[in-house]
Amino acid sequence: MSAKSKADDIAGGQAVIEGVMMRHGDKIATAVRSPNNEIIFQEREYIPLTKRYKVLGWMFIRGTITLFEMMFVGIKALMFSAEVALSEEETKPKDWHMYLSFALSFSVAIFFFIIVPAFFFTQIKPYIGNLLLLNLLEGCLRLGIFLCFLASTLLMADMRRVYMYHGAEHKTVFAWENGQNLTIQNIKNFSTRHPRCGTSFIIFVMIISILVFSLLGRPDFLHRVVYKLCLMPVIAGISYEAIRFTGKYSHSRLVQLLSWPGLMLQKITTREPDDDQIEVAIAAMKKVI
Repeated sequence: MSAKSKADDIAGGQAVIEGVMMRHGDKIATAVRSPNNEIIFQEREYIPLTKRYKVLGWMFIRGTITLFEMMFVGIKALMFSAEVALSEEETKPKDWHMYLSFALSFSVAIFFFIIVPAFFFTQIKPYIGNLLLLNLLEGCLRLGIFLCFLASTLLMADMRRVYMYHGAEHKTVFAWENGQNLTIQNIKNFSTRHPRCGTSFIIFVMIISILVFSLLGRPDFLHRVVYKLCLMPVIAGISYEAIRFTGKYSHSRLVQLLSWPGLMLQKITTREPDDDQIEVAIAAMKKVI
């Protein structure tokens, strides 16, 4: 994800199967490379809930709303990309397959990033008196699980290609932000790592959750799980504002320091794209700007 000088003039997107989804203003476009080498598009207009309902656009509320909106927008883009990118011989997933996969993935994330760390917390809390240290150790466990998951994705060839499209998305938005003509040669000069990427957002979530969860005291296992689930929207809202701040003031030394962990993590989630992948990202961007 990425942004221009005005707070509301934001372009960004995500990588999908053999393609890129871009969003700018009220426009969304997904460009996907088909097996016969054509670029197939899906375009639509979508007015965010934060624009339709003023209260949902308030600071710290808009982050949670935007997060869930982008999840559903992203799922639709993934469904389209699967339809286009998979060959005739491959089994194409039905819509309900994608939603079921998302539900299962969300459940697994809850288990590994909320339930397992909460259990770990309750097991070590009798031995550690400092509450911040206790939450820091729990946060390190969450980060370790996340890093292991990301590292495992590098073993999958399909995921490596998605990460290349992710790099193409970042490079293309960077070029647009800097007023460059959207040509393959111009785009190649930009970085694959962007401070407002979703990967950086996750790092902010993990850091902010350590601070927020430190305010919960030393509850038992069940109460800690419930508190964490209830506080997820709060943490998402704070993290969203933090990621917007880093995007807006990316030239500040302090902001660069805060963004550094997320940028380093993008060494895993982005890869240098080839020319064909950049061409797809350009095609998607041109549909929305």
